[in-house]
Amino acid sequence: MIQIITGSTLGGAEYVGDHLSDLLIESGLETEIHNNPVLEDIPTQGTWLIITSTHGAGDYPENIQPFINSLIATPPKMQHVKFAVVAIGDSSYDTFCQAGKRAYEVLCDIGAKPIAECFTIDVLESQVPEEPAEEWLKTHISLF
Repeated sequence: MIQIITGSTLGGAEYVGDHLSDLLIESGLETEIHNNPVLEDIPTQGTWLIITSTHGAGDYPENIQPFINSLIATPPKMQHVKFAVVAIGDSSYDTFCQAGKRAYEVLCDIGAKPIAECFTIDVLESQVPEEPAEEWLKTHISLF
């Protein structure tokens, strides 16, 4: 089971999460989407796919902030979790994709195993972030 965890302010990361979920299901994998993630509701085993935008000055979107705070405050045992992060941002800001990059670091710090480097999507280059996310997934799907 792949847990898709989204952090979104305007819905873009949720759209990407839905699209990647559809592609994973088409490939024969099972997914569960968490658009308002709560740590206690997500198994600490299997695969986590975090898709998050960056809000404000490098902040997490409001819907994922409590989840990240819980991970940091009371880290669960994560040795049975592998993960990937898709970060969405605007490269005209010096905090480009900062929320996703920080989420990647947090998961590494608490013992989860990355299956890929943090993948960043620049909305200035890709106005439809689902497209580069799909291309990324196609090259990494065997890792899930």
